[in-house]
Amino acid sequence: MKTYSCLILDDDELDRLSVVSHVKRFPQFEIKGVFSEAGPALDLLLKQKIDILFLDIDMPGINGLEFREMAEEVPVCIFISAHPEHAIETFALDTLDFIVKPLKPDRFAQTAQRIEDYLDLKEKASLFEASVGGDVIYIKEGYEQTKIKLHDILYLEALKDYTKIVTNAKKHCVLSNLGTLLKETTFSSFIRIHRSFAVQKQFIQKILPNEVVLHNEVSVPVGRSYRDNLNTVL
Repeated sequence: MKTYSCLILDDDELDRLSVVSHVKRFPQFEIKGVFSEAGPALDLLLKQKIDILFLDIDMPGINGLEFREMAEEVPVCIFISAHPEHAIETFALDTLDFIVKPLKPDRFAQTAQRIEDYLDLKEKASLFEASVGGDVIYIKEGYEQTKIKLHDILYLEALKDYTKIVTNAKKHCVLSNLGTLLKETTFSSFIRIHRSFAVQKQFIQKILPNEVVLHNEVSVPVGRSYRDNLNTVL
């Protein structure tokens, strides 16, 4: 199993212990340092490579946002905060996920999966090419090209600079962010319903307050700021 090195930074002792206990549930994550203040954590970054940051925001001295700016070479940053109002500004700092305290097992498990997906994508660095015909795309996976029909794609999921393309049969990854893909005429049949998700309009079976249900009972979350986009479907 591939492992990833982690650094945990939170000035509250109980919250630190909570993060540690959640991270330890996943053997692929290896904790290299747990800190209550930024100084010693920055010292660790000078000594060894860290793959993942788990950061609180509201801390004395150097806060979590400032720490991320100083540690921009770390590929994955997860903010864990009791202040959801900070969420928007964190995503300007190359953030993969934002979790609101208190930590819950199911929510952390989602984050763990996103981390693995992203780091796997980053390692593969797959490339995407649209076909001339416009109804299929080709994805380079290693030395091979996989042909995917557009009408087989259920939804797209953003993972920072990458996008996961999900069909009933398989998940594929491309080195292109979701916003860029949706600007392509090839993806004109998709509608963005969340910061991290876009779905095919024709596959929407049911629209609920916080999610849409697609073909084969697949559920995808709806973001509050994207609900108006669903009016085009209605």
